[in-house]
Amino acid sequence: MSNKTMLTLLAALTLLAGCKEKKQSEDIIAPKVVETKPSGPIKMQTYSDTRDVAWLGKQYKVEVKRTPDESLPLVKDETGQQFVDNTIRVVVRRADGSVAIEKTFTKASFDVYVDANYRKMGILEGLVFDEVDGNTLEFAASVSLPQTDEYIPLEVKIDNFGNVKIERDSELDTNGSGEHDDDDDEV
Repeated sequence: MSNKTMLTLLAALTLLAGCKEKKQSEDIIAPKVVETKPSGPIKMQTYSDTRDVAWLGKQYKVEVKRTPDESLPLVKDETGQQFVDNTIRVVVRRADGSVAIEKTFTKASFDVYVDANYRKMGILEGLVFDEVDGNTLEFAASVSLPQTDEYIPLEVKIDNFGNVKIERDSELDTNGSGEHDDDDDEV
């Protein structure tokens, strides 16, 4: 073999070696997952709403106030995060300001209407005035899993004697109006 042939062959081998595909590592490098520890108990904001309502031929003010209540047992989600449950107070005042009806609700008020998961991990999220129906003031309430869209809708009815009737609400207010079709109310 001549020197020229040998140099050509050596150059060809070097060129082929340079074009050879480099072996890729199959290792995947991912950032280390840092588990976040739950912070202190989370509270919802205090909320209040007052509405003027014509009821039984007279004017009333219906006041609803939600307050985080640290005297209630804390609720814990699956990550260990704790939440402060709420107390909701409903006060119906006559035109002269005197109290006609006063009721306080906690999640325990709705225990028979929610399942074990909501009793353990849920909070009383809200209660809002809906409408007057004869001698009854109707409210929409919810027990929810905190910081999720999961909740149990409930109806709370308070009559003019202060009697309370609670039931699960089968109608969800999907249009956000607080109103529903009266034709669907009768079973």
